[in-house]
Amino acid sequence: MTIFLKNKHTLKVGEFYFKCCIGKRGITKRKLEGDKKTPSGNFEISHLFFRKDRVEKPSTKLKCQAINKNMKWCDDSRDPKRYNKLVNKNYNLSHEKLYRKDYKYDLLIPIKYNYSNPIPQKGSCIFIHLTKNYKPTAGCIALSKKDFLIMLKLINKNTKIKIY
Repeated sequence: MTIFLKNKHTLKVGEFYFKCCIGKRGITKRKLEGDKKTPSGNFEISHLFFRKDRVEKPSTKLKCQAINKNMKWCDDSRDPKRYNKLVNKNYNLSHEKLYRKDYKYDLLIPIKYNYSNPIPQKGSCIFIHLTKNYKPTAGCIALSKKDFLIMLKLINKNTKIKIY
């Protein structure tokens, strides 16, 4: 299965069309850290991270991992070994907290952009996550919780995402 970003407001998964939002400054082939753009291309997806204190483990074929208070995602280009990777509690350089006060990361799937051999400053923390108001993101793709849960039933570990 392939997820298609049809335009900046529509994500197609199988026969389903979901309202979504993307980066505030649109889609780019030249993604840079902090540019508020969603990277274009064909990417694999990672497994599902979820807040078990807020949502039940969803029905999905993806591997699931509960988010704990120590989980962070490195966005600091000064640490090339950990850049765009999951890091833990004692990480003091720049990072994105996965255990947030708001709801946005109650369900999240990392998109494997700049992932295997990440290049610092080329962009990090590109996720599919939740939204309630469809306001533009910092570069991620966001869906309503209801649509996210439907999408989880349709995708699996071999699912790819096409962003153009």
